[in-house]
Parts: sequence; structure tokens; C-alpha cells
Amino acid sequence: MPDFGAIVIGGGVVGLACASALGEAGRPALVLEREPTVGAGISSRNSEVIHAGLYYPTGSLKHRLCVRGRRMLYDTLESCGVPYRKCGKIVVATQTTEIPAIEALAARARENGVEGIRMLSEGELHQLEPEVSAVAAMLSPETGVFDSHAFMLTLVARIEAQGGHVALRTPFIRAEPEGEGFRVWTDGDDPTEVTASVLVNAAGLSATEVATLIGGRVSGEVPDLRYAKGCYFGLQGRAPFKRLVYPAPVDGGLGVHATIDMAGRVRFGPDVEWLDNLAEADLDYRVPPARGIAFYEAVRRYWPALPDGALYPDYSGIRPKLSTPGATAADFTIETASTHGVSGLVNLFGIESPGLTASLAIAEHVADVISD
Repeated sequence: MPDFGAIVIGGGVVGLACASALGEAGRPALVLEREPTVGAGISSRNSEVIHAGLYYPTGSLKHRLCVRGRRMLYDTLESCGVPYRKCGKIVVATQTTEIPAIEALAARARENGVEGIRMLSEGELHQLEPEVSAVAAMLSPETGVFDSHAFMLTLVARIEAQGGHVALRTPFIRAEPEGEGFRVWTDGDDPTEVTASVLVNAAGLSATEVATLIGGRVSGEVPDLRYAKGCYFGLQGRAPFKRLVYPAPVDGGLGVHATIDMAGRVRFGPDVEWLDNLAEADLDYRVPPARGIAFYEAVRRYWPALPDGALYPDYSGIRPKLSTPGATAADFTIETASTHGVSGLVNLFGIESPGLTASLAIAEHVADVISD
């Protein structure tokens, strides 16, 4: 008998959600996390937005898992008492030439099954958000924000209640297929070997590197992964908006937008900086104050009243991207035995935004794939 029903590599929100879903399906899971806390990577360096599902090509994994995941997430947050606020968001056209793009986004959102989407005139927008300057906008009432760290702790509690375990400070070293499962070697304070019938690679920025350390692959190439850094700047003073405010999307992201966290603090970001030929160990999360110059210009397109000196460097995050600069954003890749030929192994590649929103649906999908 294997030691665990499943081993999940990576203790971010997606890895924890996968472990919980597998435990619910009768496979108590061991989560291997190299950091001293869960969610220390991508999961702690985002805007904590619950995305409605506006941006993604209809039928794509990002579309289907975002919409499904968003509905699952709201239900879970409500039932578990995790703080959230369904504040809604507006996507603005700051000049008439942007209106067709916003209208196309609204049409895609409706096609994706996103509830409550409607266009706003300049007058309607001013009534909802007097501080925002735009000629038109799209309203998405299903967008929200939540306490992602409280949510991850809820997932940890579920995993442990199912007979699973989250092993912190436990780096993954390698894995080999063995019998009808896997033998996995770990490092850390207590290096060990452990077995499981299922192995899920949810290592985020390290996912492609981890995939090369899992033996038995007989077909398919491990995809190339590129990093895109995004910086956030915080706002000193009161929140000027009630809702999240987004500009038209840009290459590599959704533009420098305004979000409001659960404590009422406003932050703007992220911008996009593609990082070339860097190992994960060399990634720099510092926010250069000089990047704030471009933030003032970007934010004043929809909030001209932004005072001088009101922004301060806050934090940054780095996305694992499967696309290149200027190319259409790649879909999630959920790689199974049909690609690599290893029964019981699932690799998750390119799980960037909306991965936080989609986490429960990604986990449901992984558990279904394993069952099949």
C-alpha cells in the first residue's frame, strides 16, 4: 500500500485545492511545500481579485474553469466564513477609440456565461463612480475580492481532516514511477522517501523544472516557461472608488488597474515586465520607485485627480507564462498521461491569472482526470 493516495508538489492555492479535491475523492494527499508557509509564491503576490470570466476565449480552460471556479469559490467562502466582498468592477474606455474593444469584451463575457454584464454610458458611469473619467464603461457585478490567505488555511484544514498532510520546508527532489504509483524523494530538515498512487505537479513558477525531475516520461515535450513581472503601487489616503476599475487590456496583462483589498486599501497594478533567461532563484521581487512614473500616467487616464506623491512602492508578483511577448495569451495546460505517457501523473503548466479564482475548478478537473 502506498503511504498516501496522492502527492501534490506545491503548497500554493492550486496545489492545496487539488489536494483537498483528491482527499474528498478518497485519496488523502501529502502536499510538499519548500517554503515555511503555504501560499508563499504566486498565491501571495496577486490582487486577490475574484474574476468573473470576461477575458478568456470562449471554450478555453481559462474561460470554463474561471466561471466554474468563481461560482464554487463564492459558495465556499460563504459556507466557511472566509471574508469576501462582491464589489463589482468597471472596465473603462478613456477615449472613443476604445469603445469597440470594451463592447467586444462585453459580448465575449456574455458568451462566456458571465452574469449581469452591461454597458454604461458616461452619465451612468459618473453616477456610479464620480471620480472616474471615461467616455463609456462595462460593468461586471460578479467580480469581487477576498482574503486569499484565510481561504488557503481553510483548504489546509480540509486536507488534514481528510487524513492528508501539508509538509512545509520540504523541497521536492525527484520522483520515479514504481508499480502502480510513484516513489518521491524530498529534502529539508527531514529528508525522506514517500510513495503515492497519484502525483500532481502544481509547482507554479517551478512547474517545468519539476516536470523534468519526474521519471518515466515517454512522449511530449515539457513546455518552455517565461516569467512576466508585475509591480503594484499603493495609494495613500482614502479610496476614491467603490468598485474595481480596469482599463482596456494590454499585452501580458489587464493593464494598470485599481483594486481595493478587504481592509479598504487601494493599490494600482500590475504593470508588465517580461524577464528573459532568468532562473527562478535569480528573480527579483523589489519594486523600483522609478516605475511609479509610468503608474501616474496610466492611472490618470481614468482618474485625473490622482495627487502627486500619493503612490508608494508596494509589492510585486511574477507570472509563469506559456506565451511570448506580443503573442495571444496561452491557455492553462493540464498535462495528463495522454501527453506524457505516465499513468497517474498530472502536470499543471502556465497557471497564472485567473488561477486563484479558478483554483477549486482546476482541482475538480484534476480529480476527474485522475478518476478517469
